[in-house]
Amino acid sequence: MTTTAPATGIARIEAMFAAHRAAGRKALAPFVTAGDPDLDTTVAVLAALARSGAGLCELGVPYSDPIADGPVIQASYTRALGKGLTLAGVFDAARRATAAGAMPILAMASYSLIFRRGIDRFVADALAAGLAGFVVPDLPLEESDDLDAACRAAGLALVRLVTPTTPPDRAAAIARKSTGFLYCVSVAGVTGARTDLPAGLVDRVRWLKTQTDVPILVGFGISSPEQVRAVAAVADGAIVGSALVKLLAESATTPRDALLAEVGRFVADLAAACG
Repeated sequence: MTTTAPATGIARIEAMFAAHRAAGRKALAPFVTAGDPDLDTTVAVLAALARSGAGLCELGVPYSDPIADGPVIQASYTRALGKGLTLAGVFDAARRATAAGAMPILAMASYSLIFRRGIDRFVADALAAGLAGFVVPDLPLEESDDLDAACRAAGLALVRLVTPTTPPDRAAAIARKSTGFLYCVSVAGVTGARTDLPAGLVDRVRWLKTQTDVPILVGFGISSPEQVRAVAAVADGAIVGSALVKLLAESATTPRDALLAEVGRFVADLAAACG
């Protein structure tokens, strides 16, 4: 009897994008904070996201000093940490979600957390939890070789970020190193829902596509179906974070079934704008 080895995280991400392309759709990538309001709800929300059309998800690992997150996500991190959230709890929630067949999940984590735990141990824990990779917003390209090597050996994606202020030569180098997908930050500043997409975004995404073969997702400030539709016209998908985190915070006292139904409707509307 022969067995097939489980697909690597990168392979799962690639398969998701291939399936979306075959269906003529772009990918929706919601962001949720692990442990807000609690880990059981996080696991249930991840399943609801997958059912509602999300292609993959970023699972925010709460950290006391995030550098790129606006007040909505910062507040969610504070709430989760205040309830005693641990890395072990985050990995366990990811394991439960992936075991239930959720879409590829990437941990969005500060490099301080990875460095303190140790790169090899953090990557091994993520692999055991079924995570597909990492987004590490505070890891400079020049300091990333060790984590990059560990992720490649484990088959995990290491998603890089480029911003509107990244010089072209540096953006090209970052794009070539990114695995899984490239995160194109739409605006200079921190996360947070906005009403308009910035000028120059379309041209920047088109140029980035000439620098890399990996899909490009646009994030920061994407909060409505109209914005998702505009992003999907040029990029391979959209990342929606603060708007969903805010919805979860405002519905924290709602019975779980009602909360999941509300999340499902919100995400389904966004996903519909991707096709």
